[in-house]
Amino acid sequence: MDAVLVRRDRIGLSELDVPMKKILALSLLALGISTSARAQVQTQAVMPRVELSIGLYRILAEVAATPARRGAGLMGRRGMAGHEGMLFVFPQSDRHCMWMKNTFIPLSVAFLDAKGRIINIRDMRPQSEDNHCADAPARFALEMNRGWFAEKGIAAGAQVQGLDAGGAR
Repeated sequence: MDAVLVRRDRIGLSELDVPMKKILALSLLALGISTSARAQVQTQAVMPRVELSIGLYRILAEVAATPARRGAGLMGRRGMAGHEGMLFVFPQSDRHCMWMKNTFIPLSVAFLDAKGRIINIRDMRPQSEDNHCADAPARFALEMNRGWFAEKGIAAGAQVQGLDAGGAR
């Protein structure tokens, strides 16, 4: 029996015709966009949540308790339900500041002390690198859609309940 040799040539990009190069480029672009979007959705999906309340108002908040989650925050999001927010948990009380880099949703942030009392509230403009800081040492920051606190009549001194649940501390 004679062995049959099969020659398999590799085709370099320079040998592809122009339409084939365009198809290849678009396919790679689509793959990159799909992978990026899937990674963002997966990151958002695994974020732990905690149920908080301020008076009669219930809040379902994602918990950002690690440096990576605090750094990402609500970046890249295009919307958030009216009763949802994000709770930032800091390792220690300090005069923490927030910014809105790559954040498309207009937000209000309430800085909370270690007992959950609101220290101050700031409105933040989307895609801004302006600092919005706590007026006193804060252990937590709660971001909600801009105007949420004002619409509910919630101001400095109000108490946030539920910080002990769901890994918020």
